[in-house]
Amino acid sequence: MNLSTELILVSVASLLLLSVLASKVADRFGIPALLLFLALGMLAGSDGPGGIYFDDAALAQFIGIVALNLILFAGGLETDWEDIRPVLKEGIILSSLGVFLTALIVGLTAQILLGFTILQGLLLGAIVSSTDAAAVFSILRSKSLGLKGKLRPLLELESGSNDPMAVFLTVGLIQLLTQPDFRFNNLIVSFVLQVIVGVAMGFVFGKVIAFLANRLQLGFEGLYPVLTLSVMFLTYSLTSAAYGNGFLAVYLAGIVAGHQDFVHRRSLIRFHNGMAWLMQIAMFLTLGLLVFPSRLVPIIGTGLLVAAALIFLARPVSIFLGLAFSKFDLREKTFVAWVGLRGAVPIILATFPLLSGLPEADSIFNIVFFVVLTSTLLQGASLPYVAKWLKVDAPIESKPIYPIEFTPVSGFKNELKELPIRPNSPFAGKAIVELGLPAEFLIVLIARNQEFIMPSGGIELREGDTLIVLADKETFAEVEASANPVLPETT
Repeated sequence: MNLSTELILVSVASLLLLSVLASKVADRFGIPALLLFLALGMLAGSDGPGGIYFDDAALAQFIGIVALNLILFAGGLETDWEDIRPVLKEGIILSSLGVFLTALIVGLTAQILLGFTILQGLLLGAIVSSTDAAAVFSILRSKSLGLKGKLRPLLELESGSNDPMAVFLTVGLIQLLTQPDFRFNNLIVSFVLQVIVGVAMGFVFGKVIAFLANRLQLGFEGLYPVLTLSVMFLTYSLTSAAYGNGFLAVYLAGIVAGHQDFVHRRSLIRFHNGMAWLMQIAMFLTLGLLVFPSRLVPIIGTGLLVAAALIFLARPVSIFLGLAFSKFDLREKTFVAWVGLRGAVPIILATFPLLSGLPEADSIFNIVFFVVLTSTLLQGASLPYVAKWLKVDAPIESKPIYPIEFTPVSGFKNELKELPIRPNSPFAGKAIVELGLPAEFLIVLIARNQEFIMPSGGIELREGDTLIVLADKETFAEVEASANPVLPETT
């Protein structure tokens, strides 16, 4: 049946609009948005009222790979290096050893209980081994909950860096299943090569992004997103062509670029965040269309066994072993073990066996889809209660939105920063003109009790004020030390 361009656009636009509205519902009721996106895709599919027949695993995989690149790059750009540095070792352990242990335990369970061969079981385990922290934080945000200590950066780093390991294991195990002459030692060599090349290329291209953004001085601001998109896809493609892990390179390039100052940095981060959301919606809708709900019914029992092994055995064992020598306490480890929500990546990886022609590929795809749904429903719905029960929850610190924006440009070293006036600050109770501030320190706005005040020399500062200032790093640090000095401890 030939569809008109207008009908296709109406269908796509309607699904996107419904997905945006569904995200609002998800935030209100604490439901993972990805679950609603998948549900919309399933309803629009051939087994649903939409009646759209979609059975193209290759197209779904292509969309998934493009989407995953954009999601990983956006996540890297928004990752604060200062936050993840204290948990770098733990994050790397969980994203490597943790993923391997998860795949191993699920694989052994599938062999013992489901009659899979060991390689088939390991393939299933590898496919479901990666996590989705975005779902975790969307649920917590809907309940106005944050996380104490270093839990949030640990979960962000783990989820952002464990996808490459899951992809590597999936592809390697498919090669072992489909290529009789492929040996296990080839897998080890491939892993080392992928990590080394992926890290090197990610670091180099992260620097390249910042360098080009600062040096090209493009005539139109709208060309900068085109620049970052092109370099991002080059990073993935060239790294993969050099036998490296393209997903690892893209994520690392985002972290390296995000840690540097370059023109239009904030607007580019917002652009890529929007692209990441668009790609998540497109990916989940596509994967929802790809699955046939009627085919999930026969594997409900098998899916529940795999989901139980993953949630209650594989994830806790991998977390407690991976964090055995860390500073995280029992409650924090237990919470990390529980929040291993599965997202779209396992479903994308489940298309790899389909395209490889493995005889058990259809069963694996349906089992993986069911496991993702089960994990999202069970763990996602209980997440806020588990956080409160384990006492690892904390109020979310809402970031104020200021009616001004600053875009750094090449040759201008000053930055827009926030300077809070804390209790007992020497600045409190004094007029701005009395402070003797350096000429290089410019107060552009005063935030006070949800209101904004234009600064003048006679305005008296109060405790709880936040000054929005324009200054270079050295001058800001000097004034900040005067405004909020570190008082000696009393005995």
